[in-house]
Amino acid sequence: MDYSLSLNPNPCILNLQLLSPDSWQDYELIDSGAFEKLERFGKYLLIRPEPQAIWETSMPKEEWQTMAHAHFHREQKDNFRFGEEVKGGWKKLKSIPDSWDVNYQHQDLKMKLRLALTTFGHVGVFPEQGDNWNFIFDAIKKWQMPQPRILNLFAYTGAASVVAKYAGADVTHVDASRPGLNWANQNMQQNNLKDIRWVHEDAVKYVKREAKRGRKYHGIIMDPPPYGRGPEGEKWTLEEKLNELVYVASQLLESQNSFFILSMYAVGLSPLVGLNVVKTHFSNHKIESGEFFLKGKKGNDLPMGTFVRFVQ
Repeated sequence: MDYSLSLNPNPCILNLQLLSPDSWQDYELIDSGAFEKLERFGKYLLIRPEPQAIWETSMPKEEWQTMAHAHFHREQKDNFRFGEEVKGGWKKLKSIPDSWDVNYQHQDLKMKLRLALTTFGHVGVFPEQGDNWNFIFDAIKKWQMPQPRILNLFAYTGAASVVAKYAGADVTHVDASRPGLNWANQNMQQNNLKDIRWVHEDAVKYVKREAKRGRKYHGIIMDPPPYGRGPEGEKWTLEEKLNELVYVASQLLESQNSFFILSMYAVGLSPLVGLNVVKTHFSNHKIESGEFFLKGKKGNDLPMGTFVRFVQ
């Protein structure tokens, strides 16, 4: 874990940090630049778009092409941000299966995750989230309580849900994507786990209903997209909905033996935005806030979104 610290007069807010995961064996960022990144997932190397990589590559692009197993081309005029419509696709440069597994290990956590080449250019995992997975696992293990209740919102393919379940939690996994839920279920099963609660619903609707029921959770994880649609076409934009979502979440969190994690991937959005929202609704907590980044094996490190979190 790397830190970049600045003075902060508020004793309840920890200094802004730069976080990079350090538990990966099956992932590395090899190089980045020219709006793309070259990554290794297990034994396969992929070239994918990266709007923040505005610098030049350290290695010749021709060498990337020689090394990579597949290259995702995104057809768009604006390299600096991704639009809602995805045009493009994968070009296989070498033999590579449609899906494969990678392993992740932290202390007693030994997790296997299924990856695949999706039509959106994703592969089913965000490697920078590794430090959050460690945070979740360590918090639950430290509490030493039977089945703490964990709520994972916008939960994607379920790595954080698997980590929480692996640590012994009672996990509720909420996502608006049916394929995402199916993928998460596969990740649960291949880790020999069971009984994660799958919820196919809009996250804001779900937390509002849980608040009315008086439900409480020991951990809340949320990874909201910049924009999206719910199962019934509900429109989601981060700037419009985040404050309301965090406010309702504050009503669901237990006052002791609890944690909260917010991750955001909106390009250009300062980590102070998430921090300000969270500290508005969660007072008297020692809050960590900052940016994720991936360490480049060659060349520059790559910023990968922002986080806000605390544990009590």
